[in-house]
Formats: sequence, C-alpha cells, structure tokens
Amino acid sequence: MSNTDGWFAAGDRDDPDATITAVREGSADEPRDWPALALEAGFASDEDEYYDALREATTTATRAAVTERERADDRQLVHAVRAMDDCDRTANELAERLAEWAGTVDPDAGTGVEYARTLADGEADDDLEEPAIRSLAERVADLADEADKLREFVQRRTPAVAPNLAALADPVLAARLISLAGGLEELAKKPSGTIQVLGAEDALFAHLRGHAPSPKHGIIYTHDAVRGTHPENRGSAARAVAGKLAIAARVDHYSGESKPELEAELAERIETIQSRTVDDDAEADGGAGDE
Repeated sequence: MSNTDGWFAAGDRDDPDATITAVREGSADEPRDWPALALEAGFASDEDEYYDALREATTTATRAAVTERERADDRQLVHAVRAMDDCDRTANELAERLAEWAGTVDPDAGTGVEYARTLADGEADDDLEEPAIRSLAERVADLADEADKLREFVQRRTPAVAPNLAALADPVLAARLISLAGGLEELAKKPSGTIQVLGAEDALFAHLRGHAPSPKHGIIYTHDAVRGTHPENRGSAARAVAGKLAIAARVDHYSGESKPELEAELAERIETIQSRTVDDDAEADGGAGDE
C-alpha cells in the first residue's frame, strides 16, 4: 500500500489478512481526509460505516499482533520461568504448612519438600495415618516435580532463544532477566544500570523515597561472579556482569550471533576485581608482620 492510499485500499473488507497487513504496515506522510477517500473509493457508504470498519480492522490487527507476540520463543520462555517460580514458591509454602500439620500427629515429622516427597511415597512413619496429610504431601510433591520439569524446559530452551545470555549468566538466570524485563527485545533496550538492579525494585523504590541505600544488584546476585566476590567489591562485579549481559541481550535480539569473547572478557574483568581483595589481604598481612 502506498503512502497516498488509505488502509482500506487493501480491497475486500471480508479479507482479514489483507486488512491486518494494511493496518500494520501502512503509512502516510501527512493526514488526509480518509473517510471521504473511503467513500469515494466505494469502501463505505457513509462515515459511520467507515469508522465501524476501521474499528474492526484495528481490533483484528491488534489481536493478531498480540497472538504473534505471545507465541514468540522469548514469550514462551517468560511463561515457563514464571510458572516454574510459582510452582517452587507454592510447593515450599505448602511444605511448611504440611510440616506444621504433620507435627501435630507425629513429633518426629520432617520439614521441607523432601519430607513431603517421602510422605507421599509412603516412606515416612507408618503411624502417620491421616489421609488428608498424605494427600497434601502428594500435592506438594507434584508441584515440586512440575517445577523440576519446567526448569529442565527453561535450561533447554534458553540457549536457543538467547545463546549469549545463557552462556554468560546460565539459562535459568538469563530466563529470569528476560522475564523481569518483559521479553528479550525489552531487555535488549535496557541500559546496563537497569539490568543490574532488575529484581530489586522494592529496594530501589525505598532508596528513591530516601528510606534505604541504593541497591547494588538485583537477581544478578545469584551469578557466580557476583556472589563469589568479596562484599566490598560486589558492586563492581555486579556492574561488570550487567554491562556484559546488556551487550549479550542486544546481540541475541538483533543478530543471534554467538559471541564467546564476551565470556572471556567478563572472566578477565571479574578476575581483576576479585584480585583487589587478595591484594588488600596481602598488604594487611604484610603490615601486621612489620609491626
């Protein structure tokens, strides 16, 4: 469709594919009297009919865009990692409730998801005969099993969707970053400073209200390079990791090309940061010896 034609130039109003394409891809350099042109072209008999058709066409195009977006690989990853976290959280919450309940009839009752698994499998104390407790244990075990299956799906799918992010972060952390950002494209558009604190929104808002210090990191704290760095240098490590993750997200979204050099560069940077603590400790030991 040229920029001088209206979206209705696509032709048959009963052809949704044509109208979707026209609405999504059409453009114009300047406004025109589109209702009058539509009437002149015989597309509609009056302005009301034109606007009815326009509303129907834009609604159809929006629905198609949403469906296309939700079926995208990164959106499937977002849904999977969110479902995995929901299953994990619910299983752990119910496991706590199970432990409290089982403890009322068995002083030696265990705790956690693993206790729920043993109870569900009939491996726990035979004196625990309450069917409702065992039924709850089975539900906890089922949720934990589902979380494990979803984790396997995420670990398998992430490298295909975001190979560089998965290599730098690990598949599950990469998927969580994509989820928190709302998608791979959204993550690719974020600056490294924002990626650094993804998942720490509550702490960030508290800081902005003047009630807390600025957070040094969000969920990237779980990255080995951040978690394995001395607390004094953890902020520097988080910045280094976030910087490389920002680059990885952009490469994954815009080209999908594998960039193994990003891993080497990050490893070198983290080694430099972590060596500061070693050097400081050596100086402290040397000073103590001089005394």
